[in-house]
Amino acid sequence: MISPSRNGAGLRRSSHRQQHSHVTPVSNQALVEHFEISLRTPSGDVSTAVGVPTSFVPITAILPLMRSLGDEVQALEHSQAGQTGQTVSCHKGCAACCRMLVPASAPEAFAIADRIERLEQPERDRLLAKLDLAQQQLARAGVLTQLSALAESPDPPSDDAIEPVNRAYYALRMPCPFLDNESCSIYEDRPAACRELSVTSPAIDCQDMTNPSIRAVPVAVRLSTTLSLLWADLTGTTPRLIPLPLAVEWARRHRNEQTRRWAGTEIFENAMDKIWRYLSQENARRSREP
Repeated sequence: MISPSRNGAGLRRSSHRQQHSHVTPVSNQALVEHFEISLRTPSGDVSTAVGVPTSFVPITAILPLMRSLGDEVQALEHSQAGQTGQTVSCHKGCAACCRMLVPASAPEAFAIADRIERLEQPERDRLLAKLDLAQQQLARAGVLTQLSALAESPDPPSDDAIEPVNRAYYALRMPCPFLDNESCSIYEDRPAACRELSVTSPAIDCQDMTNPSIRAVPVAVRLSTTLSLLWADLTGTTPRLIPLPLAVEWARRHRNEQTRRWAGTEIFENAMDKIWRYLSQENARRSREP
């Protein structure tokens, strides 16, 4: 039993192990350990049972679970917005936000690169060509060097350092290279930053994402940041967030790191510790709001 944290989150092991086939992609008959999770978020509680592989797995094995938890937490935020008379205005084909600079954690970058590698050759070549064109456009605008530096920085960049790059990127209004006909071509593997962004202001306002009238739905846990910290802890490296247009290239350069394996339970417990700490800070911050 791991003691609950101060924000009311908890994690309890079940008393048995068994063969189970979901949660982890490494084997159809992977030995898993069962946990019951309880999270107290600013907009309500999340309780769920999960199976975690006890074998050694790559970092990407945690992504389905993390995405599922993130979706549940964010659904509570949407419900809270509805209770105050607000309606989320985002819908399929509304892709104005897909011109913003999106950060991806290392695990997310590896997952996207894996997805590209599994595609049929013509589709893979088409997407890689779009990524190449995007980088050429960024280079012409003088932004590519700054983005590359962020991706490989030995020190976590400050918000002050990132903000000018964000603004320079958004000024290009360049569609995400993974955008096809205003829909995401890697939707299931899109970064958490994309999953978490939604607004209750009129969709037309998103034509300028710097518009102060935009009302974003609060985010209780930023999973890209959580995954970035998790990767840094496991590898003894620097937390990093990789600009999405460079994610596949970054993952290929760091392919050797992707081959590393950890016990599934180690990855899971480390990830949950990061989530609880983030929630504790967010709960405290919102409790101070008027």
